[in-house]
Amino acid sequence: MPLATVHTRAASGLRAAPVTVEVQLTGGEFRTSIVGLTETAVKEASFRVRAAMRHTGFELPSGHIIVHLAPADLPKSGGRFDLPIALGILAASGQLSRSALEGYEFIGELGLGGELRPVRGVLPSAAAVQSCARSLVLPNANAGEAALVPGLAVHGASSLSAVVEHLTGRAHIPCAPPAERANVIANEDLADVRGQAQARRALEVTAAGHHNLLFIGPPGTGKSMLAHRLPGILPAATDAEALEIAAMASLAGTGADLARTWGVRPFRSPHHSASNIALVGGGSTPRPGEVSLAHHGVLFLDELPEFQRRTLEALREPVESGVIAVSRAARQVEFPARFLLVAAMNPCPCGYLADPSGRCRCTSDQIERYRARLSGPLIDRIDLQVEVPRPPSHALNNSQEKEEDSATVRARVEYVRAMQLERQGCANALLSGKSLERHCNPREDAQQLLVQAIDRLGLSARAYHRVLKVARTIADLADETVIAKAHVAEAITYRRLDRRY
Repeated sequence: MPLATVHTRAASGLRAAPVTVEVQLTGGEFRTSIVGLTETAVKEASFRVRAAMRHTGFELPSGHIIVHLAPADLPKSGGRFDLPIALGILAASGQLSRSALEGYEFIGELGLGGELRPVRGVLPSAAAVQSCARSLVLPNANAGEAALVPGLAVHGASSLSAVVEHLTGRAHIPCAPPAERANVIANEDLADVRGQAQARRALEVTAAGHHNLLFIGPPGTGKSMLAHRLPGILPAATDAEALEIAAMASLAGTGADLARTWGVRPFRSPHHSASNIALVGGGSTPRPGEVSLAHHGVLFLDELPEFQRRTLEALREPVESGVIAVSRAARQVEFPARFLLVAAMNPCPCGYLADPSGRCRCTSDQIERYRARLSGPLIDRIDLQVEVPRPPSHALNNSQEKEEDSATVRARVEYVRAMQLERQGCANALLSGKSLERHCNPREDAQQLLVQAIDRLGLSARAYHRVLKVARTIADLADETVIAKAHVAEAITYRRLDRRY
């Protein structure tokens, strides 16, 4: 009973688990059985493969064709297994040498005419193939995406027959050239923001230490404008970060031109009507949500209290851990979610509390109910809570006074972030345990001020640690090795929601 083996990959988060396609021909009734915890789209591969083989002139073997996708307990979905199944049948029936399949992995969906169609989530698979020192054969439409992985031999084919001719040596499919990466920098400049000195300072602290940020202020004061300029002052993405950013876009099918956007930190801004699954991911076949698509970038939630309470509470775990586990009855997929949370809200339902115009007519009960839409545990996880008041008219009209641009601020942020990586191996916001104690040890007078703040504001242990981390970042921006009283005092001023309106 002839047996052929073909290597491929399943789409399972960023892991891209290896799958071995085993094809065996037996006697009996002519039929095809595909086993190995396959979903409907994979089971239907038998019809697509048969039609493609007939149309391209290959002979369908008689008898029972058994296709096993191993490991059997790994869920498989989509049409990406069509090409390896077809090649396995050709090898098992003697129409293709089994040795020709060695050193390759194959991914691709087959059309009924034998053409190869693109599939989603190729980039994580390509990265995994490169680590195994194999070449990757896949549809032409996916070749440019896979070529983003350095050192990987990528062969983009148009059809099943083209792949077979390449494997038999009758024709050659050249390797796709290495993709040209754009490394684009965000073009929204911080110099456009006028008259918001404290908010600009908070934005710089956020970028320097990877702290979460909440802007509170009336409509039209520049909260969204500030948030959109955060990616432009973040440190440039490393090659590893850029690959993970592109891989998440590939899995979600949102990366139309990954080479053009290579290295661009994502900025995701879901509407407040977004569902829980849209935000954190899910579905019968788990797919990444907004928190994962914002990986190594910014997740901006405008009108924060308007989001559903259950949706906001789902953010608590990924904000702390940097990952989100999507569990279903048959499978569990883990997606990365190391993002910067930036949010904006009005100070009251009408939005004009404490505004000089005196337009606010909200009662204290209405304000408390509005604030109560945000839970204490969620607010605890937001390091900086900053008021964005209406800027004075002279600041808006003064075109002679130039604000610092994004490039200037980004240079300071990159210097501080490099300092943190050299000192402790991570951004300040990610410190924990012994590392937190070792690197966030304030002077005695600063510690006393912090103790007083705990008593007066009722800070939780988590909020206390977050104030310490923010103070560490402020000290780094001042190029100070020790956290002083002034650094702690500034960090405390950023805890706006710990004080009553």
